Amino acid sequence: MDEIKNENNNLEINNLTSKNDLNYDGDLEDLEDLDDLYESDEAENSEIILISQSDNERIDSYISKNIVDLSRNSVQKLIEDKNITVNGKNIKSNYKTKFQDEIKIILPPPEILNIEPENINIPIVYEDDDLAVINKPQGMVVHPAPGHYSGTLVNGLMYHLKNLSAINGIMRPGIVHRLDKNTSGLMIVAKNDKSHNYLAACLKEHSINRIYYALVEGNIKEDNGVINAPLGRSDKDRKKRTVTSKNSKEAITNFWVIERFGQYTLVKLKLETGRTHQIRVHMKYIGHPVVGDDVYGRAKNIFNLNGQLLHSKTLGFFHPTKKEYIEFDSELPDYFTKVLNKLTRSY
Repeated sequence: MDEIKNENNNLEINNLTSKNDLNYDGDLEDLEDLDDLYESDEAENSEIILISQSDNERIDSYISKNIVDLSRNSVQKLIEDKNITVNGKNIKSNYKTKFQDEIKIILPPPEILNIEPENINIPIVYEDDDLAVINKPQGMVVHPAPGHYSGTLVNGLMYHLKNLSAINGIMRPGIVHRLDKNTSGLMIVAKNDKSHNYLAACLKEHSINRIYYALVEGNIKEDNGVINAPLGRSDKDRKKRTVTSKNSKEAITNFWVIERFGQYTLVKLKLETGRTHQIRVHMKYIGHPVVGDDVYGRAKNIFNLNGQLLHSKTLGFFHPTKKEYIEFDSELPDYFTKVLNKLTRSY
C-alpha cells in the first residue's frame, strides 16, 4: 500500500519496494536515463535463471509472460537454438512446465552492425578532450536500435566528434546516459573511456545535478514534493513502466512548482535516480501527467504537440580531469515557450 504524507506543503509519496527477481534489465532502446543504462551489459552472453511457479503451462508462453523483453516467437527461436534448458535438459516449445522447474535462458549478444557517421545538426554546448555536452532536440533517437539504425544522435556524434568512448559498444559510442526520443535537452557525451568510467561512477553516486522542466496537467497544490515510488515493467504493456513493488527498482523524483496556470502547472524536477521514463511515470502516478505525453498522458492534446513538454534544462558535474564543478543551462525549446506564452495570456 502507498503512504502519502503532506506536511508543511511538502508532498512525499512512499511505496514498499522489493528486490529484482532477475538481473536482466533488457530493452536497451527503451532506456530513458542514467542508472538503467549504466547497469546494462551487452558485450557477452546474458544468463537468466527462472524457477517455475506454474504447472502445466507451455514453456514458450510462460517465459514470454515473465520476461517482458522476450516475445513468444523469440523464445521459440532460443529454444530451437538450444539456448533454453529446463533442469539442465533441452526441451521443445510445447514443453509443459512443472512447479519448481529450473529454466535457464542464454541470451546471445546482439548482432554487430556497421553504424555510419552522418552529417546531422547537433547543438554542441561544450566540448574538450574528455567530454562534450549536447542539447538534444525533441524527436531524435539517441542511439541505433531496431528500427533506428540511422538518423540517431550517435550517427551525428560520430561525424562531428573526433573521439568517443567505446565502453558501451559499437551501438552506443560515447553515450553515458540517454534521453527519451521526445524529451529534449542537455546530455553528457564521453570522448574517452577514462572519462566515461568517471562519469558513470558519478551517476552511480548520484553526484550529477540533473534539473528538468515540465508542464503537467492539473493544478499541483503543494509547492514542492518528493516522489519515492519504485518503478518496474507494466504487466499490461511491456513497453511501459509503472509504479510497482514487483521486479522494481528504487526511483526518487523531487519537484518544485514554478508557476500555476489553472489547469496546468510548470514544475522543476530533480532526479535522484535515473529510471526509464521516471519523470513521466511519477507525474502520472500523482495525477499530473506531462502535457503532450501520448504514452502516459492524454491520447490527444489541445496544443498539437509532437511529444511531451519535458526538457533537460540544467546539467552540473565535476569535470573528470579538471576536478572542478561545471554547470550548463539550456533555454526551453520554442514549442515549449509558445505553450507557456499562450497559457500566460489566457490565464
